[in-house]
Amino acid sequence: MADQCMPGWILATLFGLSAIYYLVTKKKEQRANKDLLEARSESVNSIATTSGECRSSNVSDVDVIIVGAGVAGAALAHTLGKDGRQVHVIERDLTEPDRIVGEFLQPGGYLKLIELGLEDCVEKIDAQRVFGYALFKDGKHTRLSYPLEKFHSNVAGRSFHNGRFIQRMRDKAASLPNVQLEQGTVISLLEDKGTIRGVQYKTKDGQELKAFAPLTIVCDGCFSNLRRSLCNPKVDVPSCFVGMVLENCQLPCANHAHVILGDPSPILMYPISSTEVRCLVDVPGQKVPSISSGEMAKYLKTVVAPQLPPEVYDAFLAAVDKGNIRTMPNRSMPAAPYPTPGALLMGDAFNMRHPLTGGGMTVALSDIVVLRNLLRPLCNLNDAPTLCKYLESFYTLRKPVASTINTLAGALYKVFCASPDQAMKEMRQACFDYLSLGGVFSAGPVSLLSGLNPRPLSLVAHFFAVAIYGVGRLFCHSLHLNASGLELD
Repeated sequence: MADQCMPGWILATLFGLSAIYYLVTKKKEQRANKDLLEARSESVNSIATTSGECRSSNVSDVDVIIVGAGVAGAALAHTLGKDGRQVHVIERDLTEPDRIVGEFLQPGGYLKLIELGLEDCVEKIDAQRVFGYALFKDGKHTRLSYPLEKFHSNVAGRSFHNGRFIQRMRDKAASLPNVQLEQGTVISLLEDKGTIRGVQYKTKDGQELKAFAPLTIVCDGCFSNLRRSLCNPKVDVPSCFVGMVLENCQLPCANHAHVILGDPSPILMYPISSTEVRCLVDVPGQKVPSISSGEMAKYLKTVVAPQLPPEVYDAFLAAVDKGNIRTMPNRSMPAAPYPTPGALLMGDAFNMRHPLTGGGMTVALSDIVVLRNLLRPLCNLNDAPTLCKYLESFYTLRKPVASTINTLAGALYKVFCASPDQAMKEMRQACFDYLSLGGVFSAGPVSLLSGLNPRPLSLVAHFFAVAIYGVGRLFCHSLHLNASGLELD
């Protein structure tokens, strides 16, 4: 009798557990949605309108408000301004930024600069041309060149001081009569019946104002305080960069970015001027050694320095002794937008990936090209339903480039980090050996990384190729060991 009832008991138990799981997850989901709505309400203010119209306080009506004038915001302002839009840019600080990231532009990003008419922004800032990567591991190195044979001779990667590049783009945007750059801090987005109508902001002198436009584009960077109202931000911080500038340092491979597969994680070096080399040491996790106590200097000298190529060793130690050491958390955030009438997120406020591969600016500039092409047929941005449809298609059209670069950035970082796991060690070695084969084995992945060929299918093909190569390598190694054992017998 007990045996006959057993299936019933099992089914009843399963149904009961399923019901409990459903109720618990549903409650969690409701709580999460409530938290998201509360977070959203913090950065959005509801407004009342007269006769359904919103007017800017400026003399002339504004088509687009852009929050932030970093790489994405400044490039977008110039692009939309050149298309005849009335653009109002509100930037928290219009002085030259001083950052340790946003200094490396892939060739694919440079091609987007050309497409946007901004290629002259890398001129007169002592920007350095970059023709590929030099990859170092255990005293060996391989050179990975960008496949640039089919392009104009001026097409290459560029590395530079981030602030100089941004100021060039701001100046170019401000030179257009229909683009207004204003220093101010945006407090919140203004919403009316589910549609974003503009922003509330505080001017440089502390006065609170409202500005209205049919389209508001938020480009306020990785520390965005407005993104919560326009997306579901799931920010991950896998590591931190420790940044320094090496002076009068000759890299082993001129005009190449250098990636040292160190322990515990990669070290990145590239020129940012004719006399300076940026060094970024990746430190896994969110906690780094203290700079003030001297722990950081000790870590850099005892753990990092011995793993560097001898050509940069002395310059690295000199930079550590000089003491101008800075840190920056490396953020990763998938694009998870709430399609919102009248508003759009762009740049690091919208989507981030690990900066090891230097793909951020390429993705941002590619997004701007997509948005520009989408908006060109729309003469009147006040047609809210049509504008909303166009903006929704933006999220689909950006995916091939963004998803390829984002996926590759995350995968390479994981593979390039040292690990006690034997399988990960083998994968790291297999990746290095695969890229060292040259030809299509290096040109394919590098063309993906550089944004020259951002095709998801090509990315999948190379992932499988590396995996198969790694398995074959292990198999051959096993056969060799077996053969050696037989000889000894």
